[in-house]
Amino acid sequence: MGLRFEIRASDSPWVDSVWTCASERVTTMTSVAGARLGLVFWEQAGVAHAAVTGPETRTGTAPVPEGAVFTGIDLAVGTTLRMAPTADLLDGGVTLPGTSRRTFRLDGARWETPGPDDAEALVERLVRAGVLDREPLVADVLRGHRPAFSQRTVERRFRAATGLTRGAVRQIERARAAALLLAAGAQAADVSAELEYFDEPHLARALRTYVGRTARQLREGAGGAIALEVAQRRTS
Repeated sequence: MGLRFEIRASDSPWVDSVWTCASERVTTMTSVAGARLGLVFWEQAGVAHAAVTGPETRTGTAPVPEGAVFTGIDLAVGTTLRMAPTADLLDGGVTLPGTSRRTFRLDGARWETPGPDDAEALVERLVRAGVLDREPLVADVLRGHRPAFSQRTVERRFRAATGLTRGAVRQIERARAAALLLAAGAQAADVSAELEYFDEPHLARALRTYVGRTARQLREGAGGAIALEVAQRRTS
């Protein structure tokens, strides 16, 4: 497909996962909806780049340059950036200026460009400097806890932190989980039951909206390059 992904989970409460990707040729990639902010660093033809990526509400397509090598940090849901409200980064992001192989600029300061093995160390420095913050209510809600606030207050704080409603985050996370199960060989009927979709057509609509693939395409690895880390996933 022209893309080689590897991803690992993180023990950091601020980081969901760290991934790397190499593009073997010019291609178009299907992006998958996601509920997290991210930091992405890549190099192509000797030129370094960096960006902040925002949550994505739907699937889409994006060009991938030939011969580029990427390192990405997907932050935990509810993590925020001091430099910009998460809602302003929704379905987009910010390219960071002045990036070199060794450093990048974020929130008015220079930071050492990380590799996949020291991503958490960078995030810890950003947290200590106040560049990153988080809304603890988000994690509590996603774990099924009921905070001692009104539903209106919970929804307002949740949306301020994530740029999304609670319902949207649940739908996106469930669709991504379904896609990973299908890509690993699970049957659509089993995935639909396990993740409590109403029926298989309901699952199919979610996949079309958030993943850009059918259940069959995911099972067969068809449809071209996709930003979904499947067989290569490993724990830290």
